[in-house]
Amino acid sequence: MNNNINNYSEDQTQEFSRKLFAGECQFFAASTNLENLPPPGLPEIGFAGRSNVGKSSLINALTGRKTLARISRTPGRTQQLNFFNLNGYMVLVDMPGYGFARVSKTRVRSWTNLMHDYLKGRPTLQRLCLLIDSRHGIKASDKELMNELDDAAVVYQIILTKADKVSVKDITEFSRGFELMRKKHPASHPEIIATSARKDKGIAELRSSLSLLVAPYHFR
Repeated sequence: MNNNINNYSEDQTQEFSRKLFAGECQFFAASTNLENLPPPGLPEIGFAGRSNVGKSSLINALTGRKTLARISRTPGRTQQLNFFNLNGYMVLVDMPGYGFARVSKTRVRSWTNLMHDYLKGRPTLQRLCLLIDSRHGIKASDKELMNELDDAAVVYQIILTKADKVSVKDITEFSRGFELMRKKHPASHPEIIATSARKDKGIAELRSSLSLLVAPYHFR
């Protein structure tokens, strides 16, 4: 089998991406502590970001399902790690939001610690999609997580959400600014993808990017 990603044509990767995310996707586990995490197996992709940044909406858009990941207007609704098996190829992990949440500080601290412990110690975690609200940019809490990921050598990719609510100029300026920041963040992925779950913007591009993490093991 040829495992060199560079040898696959754009048409091949797009077709694989389409089939991958059009396949069955099922919730199979939820964890509130490290002791009850599902055993490591398939490659995992984590989705993290500030409360109400749109993690669940993005997962639903990627998989073409409206209710796979629960969506709420209340910050802090996701309070555990939720695992979704994507067609037997990879696992999508919906993580608790950080920052503002209408729950006790003790509970916020508990799930924040869980998320950080998972990110630093999960052997099957291939990439973290770090979601940033296009309207607000990178906040102090995002930078804190980015520094932790750099220290732990966990690869993360900046994914802008709600891109339909800002201009193309705003997206371009953000991308240029982050390119200057990247020198200080060695674990960051070079490609930024601007998405809108509501308008289906950037969804195909993100599918293709994530598909490359498992494509070498499934092309024949």
